[in-house]
Amino acid sequence: MAENMFSDLSRVIEQVGKDKGIDKQVVIDAITQGMLVAARKKYGTYREIEAAYNEETGEVELFEFKEVVEREKFIDEEVEIPFDEAQKLDPNVQLDDSIGIKLEATDLGRIAAQTAKQIIMQKVRDAERSIIFNEFEERKGDIASGIARRVEKGAIVVDLGRTEAYIPPREQIPGEQYKPGDRIQGYLSEVRQTTRGPQIIMSRADERYLMKLFEMEVPEIYDGVVEIMAAAREPGQRAKIAVRSKDNSVDPVGACVGMKGSRVQNIVQELRGEKIDIVPWNEDVTRFACNALAPAEISRVFLDDTNKEMEIVVPDNQLSLAIGKRGQNVRLAAKLTTWKLDIISESSAASRTAESIFNLMLIPGMNETMAQNIFQSGFGSFQSVAQATTEDLMTIPGYDDPDKAEKLLGEAKALVAKYEADGVPVPTAPSAAKDSKSGNSAKEQADLLLKAELQKLDAQEQDNE
Repeated sequence: MAENMFSDLSRVIEQVGKDKGIDKQVVIDAITQGMLVAARKKYGTYREIEAAYNEETGEVELFEFKEVVEREKFIDEEVEIPFDEAQKLDPNVQLDDSIGIKLEATDLGRIAAQTAKQIIMQKVRDAERSIIFNEFEERKGDIASGIARRVEKGAIVVDLGRTEAYIPPREQIPGEQYKPGDRIQGYLSEVRQTTRGPQIIMSRADERYLMKLFEMEVPEIYDGVVEIMAAAREPGQRAKIAVRSKDNSVDPVGACVGMKGSRVQNIVQELRGEKIDIVPWNEDVTRFACNALAPAEISRVFLDDTNKEMEIVVPDNQLSLAIGKRGQNVRLAAKLTTWKLDIISESSAASRTAESIFNLMLIPGMNETMAQNIFQSGFGSFQSVAQATTEDLMTIPGYDDPDKAEKLLGEAKALVAKYEADGVPVPTAPSAAKDSKSGNSAKEQADLLLKAELQKLDAQEQDNE
């Protein structure tokens, strides 16, 4: 057995290296270590044994090293050899030298040879796994295609040739069905090294898969003339991708769409009918958000840079279009811009503006123009004015003087304290429904209610005194 196992090693080494793509030296090291373990298992770990591959003879040679001692001091034949016997092996040997004695591989026996074989096979498997891991680690971020083999716990197992990849349920496009033998394509999103070998995760739901498909389909993207800035997907339903051109003569959207929509249709077909909106990217986040919400028309945009929030006002008849089916359009636009987007209709915005102006005019001495200036500076109520600093209020037109800003702050704080002390709710502007029943305009109604509230507060002040 041992003789068959270790004979003609040079042919075995060449064959394994060729079939598995493993470096010749890795195979030699594996065989050498396997021989050494087998020898130590037969002769014991107490003895000093070394293994070396002889390229000339094409075999692994085993040597046992013993210390040369005088015959009178010879004690342990396991680790020592008398001087006179050592001279027969090497006439030039000296006392205290270490002399190597060749062991025959055929003496290892069947069990030892089997142990060596197992170690060699394990080493070769490890080397093969390492090669596969390194290969796919370099390919991570690319698109790969293979054959669907089976489904394990909801994950599709894909045969990539030298190894298998997995598409977990969360990385699949909802509704897609694959039968064994079907060709399947995906994005190599993750490569892990596990005790069972490399584990490769593919995705068909990742935004990066969509971006890679455009890179493959659109030469301008591959060449770097057109750049993909962001992408957002709800796999199988709809996606948005933002692009810009580095060359003013190249239309980024047109390049991605292609002649008669041929390029984008190829990608839609690969993604099983997923609708794709191609959005022109803009450095101005307001303009970019408007592009992302297309085809809805946008009336006004209010920014909150601190919290990265955006309030977008649209005509009443555009509200459902801007929000999209089950909120899909605004959700994808928010992912694309990385801002929180709040869509409101013009009528809602007008109602809220009227409510804010009414609230701010509760401040003593406040007229409508001054309230408009305060509202447009980002303060929607006298409560928010009361929480501001003098420096914040000095940014309001007409309140750039510290004394005026301080006075406004004091009046707002006093008004907050008064409503809290009296325990009465802050009045609100009359609703549109009430306005329609009255012959007066909404503004007149608000003025009347405002005067009534101020008179009520004055009366309460006099009673308290």
